[in-house]
Amino acid sequence: MTDKGKKGPAAPAPPPAATPAEAPPPNKPEEKKKSEQPKDEVGMRKGCRRYKWELKDSNREFWVMGHAEVKILSLGCLIGSLIMFTGITIHPVLTLIITMEISVFTFFFIIYTFAINRYLPFILWPISDLLNDLFACGFLVGAVVFAVKSRQTMPVHYVIAVVLMGVAGLFALIDVCIQRKHFKGKKVKRNVLVPPEKAKEAEKPKEPEKPPAAGKEKEKEKQKEKEKEKEKEKEKEKEKEKGKGKGKGNEKEKAAPAKGGKK
Repeated sequence: MTDKGKKGPAAPAPPPAATPAEAPPPNKPEEKKKSEQPKDEVGMRKGCRRYKWELKDSNREFWVMGHAEVKILSLGCLIGSLIMFTGITIHPVLTLIITMEISVFTFFFIIYTFAINRYLPFILWPISDLLNDLFACGFLVGAVVFAVKSRQTMPVHYVIAVVLMGVAGLFALIDVCIQRKHFKGKKVKRNVLVPPEKAKEAEKPKEPEKPPAAGKEKEKEKQKEKEKEKEKEKEKEKEKEKGKGKGKGNEKEKAAPAKGGKK
C-alpha cells in the first residue's frame, strides 16, 4: 500500500474542448434585382422606367429619320416669313395660314419629343403626320400663289416672306418623302393595348382541336354494325329469292300429273 501523502505522477491535462463551429450568418433578404429587359422592346417596363425608354426610343427615331430637322427648318422659314410680313399691309388669309402651320408643326414636334404618341396608340401618328405634311404643302403653295397675285408691287421684305413660305412648303414635301421611307419594312402591331403576357397568348396560334379517340372508336363500331346489317339484309334477300324459285318448281310438278290424269 502506498502512502496517502505521496502523490503519483501528475495526470495529463485534458485536451481543450473543441470550439463550437461558427453558426452561419442568418439569411439576409435577397435584394430584388431589376429584371433584364430587351433593348429593342418595351418589355415589362412600367412607370418611369417605361417612360424613359419610350422617350429615348421616340427621340432616336424622330431625329435619326430626319423628321425633327425638317420640321425645325419649316418652323424657321414660317417664323421668318411672319416676321418679314410685319409692317407690311397683307391679306389676313396669309397671316392665318402661317400661324396655323406654325401651331401644327409645333404640336407634332412636342408630341414626338416627349413621346406622347407612345401613350396614344389608338391614333395612327405616322399617317396623321403624313397627311399634315401634304396639307401643309398644299396650303403654303396656295398661299404663295395668292400672295403673288394679290399685289402688283412687292417690296423686298414681301418677296423674302413669300420665298420663305415656298421653302417651308418644300420642306413639308421632303418630310412626306421621309415618311414614305418610314413605312417601308414596318409591320402592323397587333394587340397594342393588351398587356405583354396576354399579348403573347393571343399571338400563339391555336392548335386544331383533336377529336377524342373514344369518339373515333365509336364511329368505327357504328360503321361495322351498319355493314353487318347490310350483309344480313342481302342474305335475307337471297333466301327469299331461293324460296320463290323452289315454290315455282313445286307448282310445275303438281301441274304435270294433273294434266296426265285428264288424258
